[in-house]
Amino acid sequence: MNNMNPNRNELEKKIKISFKNKELLENVFIHRSYLNENRTFKLPSNEKLEFLGDSVLSLTTSIYLYKNYSHLQEGDYTDIKASVVRTESLALVSRELKLGQYLYLSVGEEKGNGREKTNILADVFESLIAGIFIDKGFDTAYDFIVKYLFSTRLDEIITKKLYLSPKSRLQEISQATYKELPIYNLLLAEGPEHKKTFTVEVMLKNKKVGSGSGKSKKHAEELAAQNALDVLAQ
Repeated sequence: MNNMNPNRNELEKKIKISFKNKELLENVFIHRSYLNENRTFKLPSNEKLEFLGDSVLSLTTSIYLYKNYSHLQEGDYTDIKASVVRTESLALVSRELKLGQYLYLSVGEEKGNGREKTNILADVFESLIAGIFIDKGFDTAYDFIVKYLFSTRLDEIITKKLYLSPKSRLQEISQATYKELPIYNLLLAEGPEHKKTFTVEVMLKNKKVGSGSGKSKKHAEELAAQNALDVLAQ
C-alpha cells in the first residue's frame, strides 16, 4: 500500500472502533524512518504513542490477571506478564490485524521488508493501543487488548505454564513423571575467558534428553531444557 494513501477506515471497521481524531490514528503508523526522508511531514513519529501504549498494556495485563487468575501468586503474574507482552506476541497480533500495510516507512525500510519486521510490528501495536486509549478511553483500550491479545493466548500460556522458564517446566514434568529432578552436566567450556561458550546436556533417568550451548552456563542449561521439552513433546 502506498505510504501516502493508507485506507485506515478498513482497520476501524475490522476492530469496530471509529476514531474521532483521524489524525491521531494516522500518527499511530508514522515510523521514525519515514520522517528522516520527509522532514516537513505534519506529524511526529509514533514513538511517544508506543511508550504510552506499553504502559497501558502493562496496566491492562496486571488488572486482567488480578481479576481472572486470583489463585496465582505475584511471581506467576510477573512471569505471565513478561510472556504475554513479549515482542513476538505483539507482532503476531499486528500481523493478524495487517497493521504493517498502514505503516509510513522510509524507502530503505520499505526495501528491507520493514512491514514484516517483528520489532516494528510490535511497536505499532503498542502505538495503536495508545491511540485507542487517547481517543476512546481506558475501557475501550482494555477491551481491545483482551479481545486481540489475551483471548487467544493467555489461557494457553497459563494452562500449559508456558510462562515458566524451560528449566522450571522440565523440572515440573520430571518430578511429576519420574519423581526426581533433571541432572545438568557441563560437557564443554571453550573460548577465551571473556567470551566462553558453554555446552550442557540434561539427563532424565540416566538418559540424555537434551543439550544446548550458550554464552553462560545458565543460558546453556535453559537451551538444553528447551531442547529436552521439544524432544519429549514429539
